[in-house]
Amino acid sequence: MGRIDDIFSNLRAENRKALMPFLCAGHPTLEETREAILACEAAGASVIEIGIPFSDPIADGPVIAGAMHEALGHGVTPAKVFDMVHSVRGETGVGLVAMVSYSIVYRMGDGGARAFIKQACEAGFDGFIFPDVPAEESDELVSVCDESDASLSMLIAPTTGGERFKEVLSRCRGFVYLMARVGITGTATSLESDGLAERVAAIRELSDLPIACGFGISSADQVREVVRHADAAIVGSALVGRMGEAKDPAAAAERFVRELATGLA
Repeated sequence: MGRIDDIFSNLRAENRKALMPFLCAGHPTLEETREAILACEAAGASVIEIGIPFSDPIADGPVIAGAMHEALGHGVTPAKVFDMVHSVRGETGVGLVAMVSYSIVYRMGDGGARAFIKQACEAGFDGFIFPDVPAEESDELVSVCDESDASLSMLIAPTTGGERFKEVLSRCRGFVYLMARVGITGTATSLESDGLAERVAAIRELSDLPIACGFGISSADQVREVVRHADAAIVGSALVGRMGEAKDPAAAAERFVRELATGLA
């Protein structure tokens, strides 16, 4: 089994839930992203999503989209993100999952998706979230991730149903990414959690994979609300925003993740 499977298996054995912060690679800088990975682990994160900057993010709201455009303006590329992950991998046991657009993967040059996934895994990534890949076009991604013992997740929205619901679930590896709401990433003063228990139950009828829930989660209370039903809470925009405003982004990340982790108790 890969690292993501091991992490969730250990958490389940201990009857614990996971916190999964999202970092935008290269925001504010790649070195600060590196330091934030270590800080988030120290604060209680089990798995960290690393967003690979893309000029036209599909599901990201203004905070993450702005961070990605800033990182691209600083010359951040997938290869530089791989180098950063490789430099930190020996210092951390936290799970590292790349949030990456389908477009980036298939523009990798010789080898396409296979080359991208292999290089990312060699750098130290443990899995992938593909937010914009159609399930019917994901066979190669699934195959290569299986060969690499890497997790693979696609987004399941509250509106995903019928055969597509089953098809997306059948292609997930490591964990299922369940959106808490329809729309784009961002913070919310209250979580639109009506129906969350039912959506989690519907997934559990078809899959025994852990369920990670994201979109709009920005407080310890919302983390607590989500993990009543799901196995993990994902927090992105609120963390990226705090890091962007801080003089010491890694320290700000550690403080906020430590606060969010109180919602796991």
